[in-house]
Amino acid sequence: MGLKEKIKSHNRLKKLAHWSILIPNQTRPRLWVKWFVNPFYHKKGKGAYVRRRTRLDVTPWNKFELGIKSTIEDFSAINNGVGPVVIGDRTKIGLSNTIIGPVTIGNDIRLAQNITLSGLNHNYEDITLPIHEQGVSTSPIVIEDETWIGANVVVVAGVTIGKHSIVAAGSIVTKDVPPYSVAVGNPARIIKQYNFETSTWEKIKN
Repeated sequence: MGLKEKIKSHNRLKKLAHWSILIPNQTRPRLWVKWFVNPFYHKKGKGAYVRRRTRLDVTPWNKFELGIKSTIEDFSAINNGVGPVVIGDRTKIGLSNTIIGPVTIGNDIRLAQNITLSGLNHNYEDITLPIHEQGVSTSPIVIEDETWIGANVVVVAGVTIGKHSIVAAGSIVTKDVPPYSVAVGNPARIIKQYNFETSTWEKIKN
């Protein structure tokens, strides 16, 4: 059994490891983790930028990757505490985005402003405990290549948005969006899809 498995299987060791890495009652890693661990563990591609005012709440026990020539703009928050956050090449994460893993974002993607992608939900079923004491469940979000997501969009856990799709500003995405589609609304619905036989974007009757 490796060190990682030993820590996971031993409750006291697990708590000690969490305390040594994360600031108590916060999701932020301690400075020593930011300075001496994360730069060597997480991958950042050539020409990639994380702006100075971005909040990187990333830990060494899950992946954080930022691809070649990709950018995370100011006032965004990235959290991989309960699942990896992987961002592909030539992708732009706009101002004030919140990305909570598990989330995979592909190549050549544009996220506008104030978008939330959260791959976790808080458990609530036990009414004898406060919700914050019941832990979380996760389901991965996948944003496929060449997608555009407008401002103020929310994508919930478990959703896949297909290649070269557009999600209109203000939409709440609760179900998968097929590739080459336009989605709009709350909850988001498909209003157009690209027809490769006719080479046109066709309206969808709802």
